[in-house]
Amino acid sequence: MTTARDVAQTSAEAQGMPLPPLLVVDRVAEFLDASGIGAGPLHVSRIGAGQSNVTFRIKRHGADVVLRRGPRPPLPPSTHDMVREAHIQAVLATLGVPVPRILAVCADPHVLGVPFYVMHHLDGEVLTDAIPAHLDTPAQRRAVSEAVVDTLVRLHSVDTSHGEIAAIGRPDGYLERQLRRFAGLWEMVATRELPAVARLAAWLAANRPDTQRTALIHGDFRAGNLMFKASGPAHVQAVLDWEMATLGDPLADLGYLTATWTEAGTPASFMDLTPVTALPGFLTRAELTARYNERVGLDLSALPWYQALALWKAAIFSEAIYGRWQKGERGGDARFGEVLESGVPQLLDVAAAHAARL
Repeated sequence: MTTARDVAQTSAEAQGMPLPPLLVVDRVAEFLDASGIGAGPLHVSRIGAGQSNVTFRIKRHGADVVLRRGPRPPLPPSTHDMVREAHIQAVLATLGVPVPRILAVCADPHVLGVPFYVMHHLDGEVLTDAIPAHLDTPAQRRAVSEAVVDTLVRLHSVDTSHGEIAAIGRPDGYLERQLRRFAGLWEMVATRELPAVARLAAWLAANRPDTQRTALIHGDFRAGNLMFKASGPAHVQAVLDWEMATLGDPLADLGYLTATWTEAGTPASFMDLTPVTALPGFLTRAELTARYNERVGLDLSALPWYQALALWKAAIFSEAIYGRWQKGERGGDARFGEVLESGVPQLLDVAAAHAARL
């Protein structure tokens, strides 16, 4: 839902707003004109309620596109890099990975305050708390689950040994860098004392497994970042949200997928972002894991470590979102603040429960 706080029609209007708007229509129109993307007035609507990066659907004569940008500045270093994300998707498209088509990239922060990119709009279904009718049978729910796993296997099978894809990350030392990066991020974004962050950081460092192989990793791989076709059998037509993609340990993706996959009877957290998967027919976490490893063949004995890592990281970036809420970026939405106030400590508890299984 787009609110008056999100969008300004003109640059003059933007200057008078208490917070910088997320979209300034006249500036975006000028950029689209210069990029040869459609013509005429813009019709703008916000897609989803993302609290990190933000997307808008923009329609005008001859164009139906999506603009993706980071949150309001200031931004932590090495985060929300939309130029890099667009480049990665452009490279992946040449390798047959299903991604939206990138149309234009704006690296100039003076247009919207942060860099952004524009991609082709795709009609499809993203699964969160509901499932479309054409996929809502036990057999199709299972097929959706299988498509999720098979898409992850497909990503992890990309040849990263040469070409532009080889330059998107440094695979050696990936896990160590993740621990350092997120521990440093916590120091920047923490709004309160949560000793569990440091305890988990120490446990993760002391129990870090050896990486068994290198792969393209998505970094936020979950059903909510997959777009299924709007009709017919379950088919993933696009993988979305490549901000955290790099080269590294593929079990980091599997750990994140299984730690955030809702399963009836397991401890819940606000990172259960696709609660529909608790319905009968969807694969369990164990079944997801088994299907993945039938195709990949890794030692999964340390998977609880990767699940703990996933939720520890999620707690830290959720605290960053909580800090932005405290500065008024949600317009005083008290319920949202309450969810994060209690949800971040709860997330750390679930991460600790995963750690205790190792």
